[in-house]
Amino acid sequence: MNSVVNPVQQVDQAFYYIMGISVILLIFITVTMIYFAIRYRRSRNPDPADIRGNWKLELVWTLIPTLIALSMFLVGWNAYSGLRSTPKNALEINVLAQQFSWIFIYPDDNETETENELVVPLNKPIKLVITSIDALHSFFLPAFRVKVDAVPEMETYAWFFADRIGEFDIQCTEYCGTGHADMNAKLRIVSEEEYRTWLESQE
Repeated sequence: MNSVVNPVQQVDQAFYYIMGISVILLIFITVTMIYFAIRYRRSRNPDPADIRGNWKLELVWTLIPTLIALSMFLVGWNAYSGLRSTPKNALEINVLAQQFSWIFIYPDDNETETENELVVPLNKPIKLVITSIDALHSFFLPAFRVKVDAVPEMETYAWFFADRIGEFDIQCTEYCGTGHADMNAKLRIVSEEEYRTWLESQE
């Protein structure tokens, strides 16, 4: 199971990389503007220089931003691919959105259902097959960087790696009616043994 790459890490790496580059560029551009405003002010340089046709400068300010943008794309694409590439051994759970609750259907013989509580075993990749039975909803599991629309008459999917025991919030982030604010659920990650015991108790 250690071979499973947790997409949370990839998403976070992409975020920090893009944010870091943005902060560096902000500081660099701001400092450069201040320097140029002081160094090349009109009182010191009454006759401005003409840099048109300087192919070296044009190459630099074309090539460097292009390489930066491509690096951001590659890091972001790696994170996106991780979110969309579900491991083959993932536990598949169906998710039905309705006004105003979440229904979870488990792949056991009895097709166990729970409302507003998703229980999964520790150290297991979980695939969520998501749809809606009425309006447009959006399944949001912030702790695992999952956000997928639930669309009527269409199945979408997402997956996450249940790597730590605990309870985590699930929310609807698409306005779906007057009860939208109350459309919340809980993800509960438990040990494999506790999950089996819980599943049997649902029968």
